[in-house]
Amino acid sequence: MNGLDYAVIASYIIGFLLLGRLFKGSSSGEDYFLGGRSFHWFPLSLSTAATQLSAISFISAPAFVGLKEGGGMIWLTYEFAVPLAMLFLMIYLVPPMFKMGIVSVYEYLETRYSSSTRVLLSIVFQLSRGFATSVMIYTVALILTSVMAIPMWVTIILIGIVTLIYSYQGGMKAVVYGDVIQMIILFLGIIICFVYGLHYLGGWEAFTESVDRSRLTAVDFSSMGFQKGEEFGFWPMVLGGFFLYASYYGTDQSQVQRLFSAKDIGTVRKALLCNGLMRFPITLTYCIMGLIIGTMVVQLPEFRAMIPEDKPDLMIPIFIREYLPHGIIGILMVAIFSAAMSSLSSTINSLSAASVEDIFNRDKKLSEADYAKYSKLSAIFWGVFCIVFAFFTGDIAKTVIEAINKVGSVFYGPILATFICAIGIKRTNFIGANAGLLAGVGINVVLWLFFPNVFWFWWNIIGALVTGAISVLVSLFVGPKPNHQTMTFEKESIDISKVLLLLAAFITIVLISVFIPKII
Repeated sequence: MNGLDYAVIASYIIGFLLLGRLFKGSSSGEDYFLGGRSFHWFPLSLSTAATQLSAISFISAPAFVGLKEGGGMIWLTYEFAVPLAMLFLMIYLVPPMFKMGIVSVYEYLETRYSSSTRVLLSIVFQLSRGFATSVMIYTVALILTSVMAIPMWVTIILIGIVTLIYSYQGGMKAVVYGDVIQMIILFLGIIICFVYGLHYLGGWEAFTESVDRSRLTAVDFSSMGFQKGEEFGFWPMVLGGFFLYASYYGTDQSQVQRLFSAKDIGTVRKALLCNGLMRFPITLTYCIMGLIIGTMVVQLPEFRAMIPEDKPDLMIPIFIREYLPHGIIGILMVAIFSAAMSSLSSTINSLSAASVEDIFNRDKKLSEADYAKYSKLSAIFWGVFCIVFAFFTGDIAKTVIEAINKVGSVFYGPILATFICAIGIKRTNFIGANAGLLAGVGINVVLWLFFPNVFWFWWNIIGALVTGAISVLVSLFVGPKPNHQTMTFEKESIDISKVLLLLAAFITIVLISVFIPKII
């Protein structure tokens, strides 16, 4: 990197600090956490996509596809269930919660069940999300340090402090519109790597002649995920993925808060539709980019020599450092910064919202001034929490990231089942719901500890089914009768074209993945 690259990065950082000041007028709680419920579907869609297209996706996914042992285009199977999950959220899960006008998604569980259910899930979310984000910051800082001639601690401070300042000042408006800008920069970075990689290989035809054909297989219909080494099979990725994504997008505060920021329920449905259609093309693009750069590694021994055997994730950063012109390098470093800051800004705002709504203002007695004060203080606390813990993640980051993915699957299915029962099964009461949640999480822990051959994607559906069954059974025999006045789910008509589009998207994603070896 040279002065031009650092100037590009400095301009980006200054620009985002100014962005926070632009939305500094967000004073009320609803304005700070939900942007005054004024967002249209397009910025919400890009904001959600920016959070999903993280720095880890930009760096690790292409390395998995193009270089890591056992990798390849099977990464695409992560996308199979997304359109189906968006359809479920659009019709069933999100509308009743949106109509309540809540800030924290966990508030719905107190209205339907009890405060214990709400507070327990909120605390689990806050601690797990805060820790996971600190790992992300550490991992990105480690990679950036290998490219930029600055100490790692400086990189962590830059990512953390800049994001904290603009998130603190502008709240959800700064987060969403910052995500829109970051999404554009990051996708531009993917395209730049894509084009320059083809350039060094000699064009598309040279790439298709040289690519490792074993990495093109994306779909495995025979693998069921119940034997050692069986992962990424079609059925576990579709069924388990459905429960995972429905829970993540529909019950995780960091995601649902965006939907609660929409101006009306029609906007929510459009945002979900757009996300269901938009994720796969983006993922396909950076996966092919990974294949291109991975083929370069094989073709150029000097490139291969620069990548440590135990650190394939350095493939993209080293490519950027060694094979792109100055100025462009700065833009790509900005792209990685953008992805990290997008994830962190969303985390700070959602953790702050959960802390204030589920702990400090659960009884709705805070004045507007006190609410604003607690909101800002919570944002500072969680920003500092993520930054500080990033320094202590250390060399265990890779292991922790894998563990966090598994921990998510321990909880996602049971949490989703708890919300499904709350909205649509009138027989369940709070004792049954709590018992079901504990049983679902417990069975997933047992699977993790004693049945390692069961692919962790299955935990999402197994935990959900156990939670639902226990919730209903316990509620039949123990505890008070449910208060039916809290039932807010009403069947509504929905535009059939949205349903057909998402179903068509699911079929298209599967077909493209099946025929990838013939297409490339």
